[in-house]
Amino acid sequence: MEKLPKINIIYEDNHLLVVEKPINIPVQEDSSGDIDLLTILKRYRIKNENKKGDAYLGLVHRLDRPVSGIIVFAKTSKAATRLSKQIQNNTFHKTYFAVIEGKIKEEGIFEDYLTKDKKTNTSYVTDKEKGKYSKLEYKVLSSKENMSLVKIKLITGRSHQIRVQFSTRGHPLVGDSRYGNNISNINIALFSQSITFLHPITKKELTFSLEIPNRYPFNIFK
Repeated sequence: MEKLPKINIIYEDNHLLVVEKPINIPVQEDSSGDIDLLTILKRYRIKNENKKGDAYLGLVHRLDRPVSGIIVFAKTSKAATRLSKQIQNNTFHKTYFAVIEGKIKEEGIFEDYLTKDKKTNTSYVTDKEKGKYSKLEYKVLSSKENMSLVKIKLITGRSHQIRVQFSTRGHPLVGDSRYGNNISNINIALFSQSITFLHPITKKELTFSLEIPNRYPFNIFK
């Protein structure tokens, strides 16, 4: 069996598995055929819990392949259903850190209608009749070297939403070759820093967070 990447397990109980997704590992199987996080964690469950056969793991939200940070999986179908409902009701809160090109107003709200071209795996702003309502709130934490570190509260969770909404306004994320520049040797500067939600069984509010990555361009703001 192939050697699997070591994954940082942040929290685990009988219902949840909260982990730190590494850069450039897809959350689920894609056309690349590369090992994906869902498969890695299923194998982790099989080994750790001495399970025979397959192990259930519900995918309730996603991170783009080049994006790292916190992500939560459900270990039961009941937990998956209840977490998905929180996401639909906007009571599952996600905070991201990003480094964008240029300087932008200190804080603001972006509201757009986004649609996705499945053939090119690219999202873009469109009109109300064709797109899905997309909203985020942001705050600038620091600006250096014509870049800005922003904290983002994601209100809706559309495909490539953060990347598209900043790029459309002339501030693409540093390292984002799809929606911004053509720099290919820098990982996209987007990090899932914290999540807050209600435990699907106990109803207790849970918050998990990580330190900002010590890598370029995040490290120039430390």
